[in-house]
Amino acid sequence: MATQNTSVKLCKATKRKASSEQAFSKRTRLSESVTSRGVGEGPLDYKENDPTSSSVNTGRAEFETRYIQEHQLGEGGFGSVFAGYRKADNLPAEDGKCLSVEVAIMLKLQDGKTGQLLNSTSVSLLDWYNLQEEQILVLERPIPAQDLLQFIEVNGGCVKEGVAKIILKQLVAGALAFEDKNIFHRDIKVENVLIETGSDVPHVWLIDFGLSCFVPEDSFKVFYGTVAHAPPEWYSCCSYSAGPTTVWQLGVLLYESLHRKQFETQEFIRHKLKISNRLSKNCRRFLRTCLNKVPEQRPTLKQLYQHPWLSN
Repeated sequence: MATQNTSVKLCKATKRKASSEQAFSKRTRLSESVTSRGVGEGPLDYKENDPTSSSVNTGRAEFETRYIQEHQLGEGGFGSVFAGYRKADNLPAEDGKCLSVEVAIMLKLQDGKTGQLLNSTSVSLLDWYNLQEEQILVLERPIPAQDLLQFIEVNGGCVKEGVAKIILKQLVAGALAFEDKNIFHRDIKVENVLIETGSDVPHVWLIDFGLSCFVPEDSFKVFYGTVAHAPPEWYSCCSYSAGPTTVWQLGVLLYESLHRKQFETQEFIRHKLKISNRLSKNCRRFLRTCLNKVPEQRPTLKQLYQHPWLSN
């Protein structure tokens, strides 16, 4: 398993409020970014006469003193991700920085202990920098690793059922830990799962908490996430809840792992996507229970973890 002193992932994005349309049309790919960034936006322009430029430059200088930024790993509508490493292996101290929701959630998952994981599916947040319109997150980067989408492609477009079971069991356990912390990821998908490739047994990390939130008492009326994976209740009632949606997204992820097809909720509802008969009976039952069109009839995460397909 990778340790946090091997490498870090530097995640940079502008901080701009996103409309609901932007939220489900642009958040479609690629790992850790912070908030929305318009497609085609150029680099930030810090003017010398800007009263905030001094603190911004100070923050950037502090970041550059502590970390080396390397090649770009990827870019999406919400920001860019770079490889990098920490010059000295000293963990950051809390210093009263203003927290974004993403940072607050990642710290909550770490249970307030910087650099220590609450569960095996959460990467560590090592440090963060608020630079006015830009935010930089420094995250643990397991090496070697690839996202689940790449992992599926390398394995010929789908993975074996036994491998998928190992991955799902870790993700369901991680989702249970998030639920215990009252946290809703909102965008669980193959692009947001990292697979360690340096061991015989896949080790899983769930990444990209840029759309995550703390769960309110009532249901959600605005959808943030990947619109193709929105649960059926969003299309029928424009309303959805954290638990049933998480179970639905885990089902979508499993479907895409085991089938050589991309999943779209509306296609599935119209019976244009089928669950393969080559899968075991328990696996098919697991998929059907996750992808039940009625949210009240989907299992809870605790019930899902005890499903015969995962427990055998």
